[in-house]
Amino acid sequence: MSSNVRELRPKQPDSEKITINLGYVDLGQVDLMVQEGFYSNRTDFIRTAIRNQLERHADVVKQSTARKSLDLGLRNYSREDLETVRRAGEMLHINVLGLATIAQDVTPELARATIASVSVLGALHATPAVKAALTDRTR
Repeated sequence: MSSNVRELRPKQPDSEKITINLGYVDLGQVDLMVQEGFYSNRTDFIRTAIRNQLERHADVVKQSTARKSLDLGLRNYSREDLETVRRAGEMLHINVLGLATIAQDVTPELARATIASVSVLGALHATPAVKAALTDRTR
């Protein structure tokens, strides 16, 4: 039986997968904390450790974000947004701390015509063609 459910727009992931290397002793200590019930699994421990470090340095992050004029969080650039910028004869400087998304229907030509620079601390989601078109503008 086929499904009548259609996905209108793909759901964006709310996280990015990373890989880390740990020494055996550190890994063993993480596993011990999990085994003792302090954390539900290794990932829970690592996320908590990262959040604690970010909280510890929150003032530095806040000052740097303001100094570098970064948009904090999620920033989406639709085809309509870019076409509006092009009609106005302007160029975008994308500076995001978090996730920047350039819509799937944005062509490489439109991206090059409207995006002067891209600096993303976190993740940039765009089609491979758009990413390739902006390679020389990405820091």
